[in-house]
Amino acid sequence: MKAIILYDSRTSGGSTEAVVDSIGLGLAECGYYVEKAKCKANADFSFVKEFDLVVIGAPVYYFIVASQLLGALIHGNLKKCLKRKKIALFLTCGSRQSLAAVLYLPQIKIHLIRNKILVEKIFAPEALSDGTVDSFVEEMLLEYTRTPKSRVLSAKWTDEAKECFQSMPSFMQGTFKTMAEEFAEEMGYTEITLEVLEEARDRLGAT
Repeated sequence: MKAIILYDSRTSGGSTEAVVDSIGLGLAECGYYVEKAKCKANADFSFVKEFDLVVIGAPVYYFIVASQLLGALIHGNLKKCLKRKKIALFLTCGSRQSLAAVLYLPQIKIHLIRNKILVEKIFAPEALSDGTVDSFVEEMLLEYTRTPKSRVLSAKWTDEAKECFQSMPSFMQGTFKTMAEEFAEEMGYTEITLEVLEEARDRLGAT
């Protein structure tokens, strides 16, 4: 399995890079092939498609998540290249976790609404010494490998998605319905829309 850690940091060798290295080491010890890449707003992130697991992290400066990561999500092609990827998300800052969860994490999560976020974490400056990085890696891998508990669909079909499904040849409907529902469950979607059906169809390899 392959994992990529995408991060932003203004300071070389600072606390964020130390957390990145610690996460990478933890993943490698669990058998993952791991790479890390520092984000640039205008970079080409096509290489992300080659990885199974994506870890995204950045520090917070003056109440704003580091700009290169946000720039890559807003103006670059990172958001597009993260399509159908499972993501673990972290931030490094000195604010209380409750405050950071309300003010800072949403700055990134708003651009990842089409992704399955396995786990999210706010790392305080003492994260490397209090074991929270290790627990983050453990929870991330547990969520990544978790088998769905049930085949019962929790997501609801929109009327447009139902119409599209019903227009398919009857011999394809059973297989496609199962695949679409499993895909929605895997990605954490609460609603099956036309867009979700298109993504599921792409995975099946249909035209």
